Amino acid sequence: MDISRHIQVVSEEGRLLARAAEEAGPDAKVPTCPDWEVRDLLRHTGMVHRWAAAFITERRTEFRLGGQLPDLDGAALLDWFREGHAALVDTLTTAPPDVECWAFLPSPSPLAFWARRQANETTVHRVDAEAARGGTPSPVGVEFAVDGIEELLLGLHAREKSQVRSAVPRVLRVRATDAAAEWSWTVHLSEASPIAERSATAAADCEVSGQAARLYLALWNRLPFPEVTGDRSLAALWRQKSGIVMR
Repeated sequence: MDISRHIQVVSEEGRLLARAAEEAGPDAKVPTCPDWEVRDLLRHTGMVHRWAAAFITERRTEFRLGGQLPDLDGAALLDWFREGHAALVDTLTTAPPDVECWAFLPSPSPLAFWARRQANETTVHRVDAEAARGGTPSPVGVEFAVDGIEELLLGLHAREKSQVRSAVPRVLRVRATDAAAEWSWTVHLSEASPIAERSATAAADCEVSGQAARLYLALWNRLPFPEVTGDRSLAALWRQKSGIVMR
């Protein structure tokens, strides 16, 4: 997926998130993030949107912590979220393609990194908002889901911060069954950070599989794995240890 498509996802998913949050109300519990109410979800995601945009607009070349969460609630909090989301979309849309700023995953450019990262950040939290509201969730496209699985396995969990580790070397297969060409990833687990590759050549101890959108959300611990074969303890290990630290 290119930058413009990722920006489109950020725009669409942010609007869906705000709508679901408004319909749910600030007091609604977020079942996919059990410690949160909708107000916490809006404060967190709105802060992250502003944090990401600042790296681009201010040409920040080193890591900085995100800002303080706002002491806002109700309609004022929704307005604050929408303002920050719109500013992020505008920043991504108008930034020079060669803008130099800090990023924490390999990418063709910092702008490509931030567009992709915020597309996934916003989509996952849109799912959270819709879970709080209830009803039929908005779909996740196959192409975007495959791209998001790539970011998660080959990017975020390739870092030293990943806690998905095994004292005994094991192999986890991840297989999307509805992509145009069936996509598979092999994740080598050990005492070091996971090593993932885009292939299905190595023998696997466990395979998690299903439609790309469901698999994407399962890997983000928003849904159960659609299908698990082999040693189910590896799927359980993923669910217990795959929380992400974003720096």
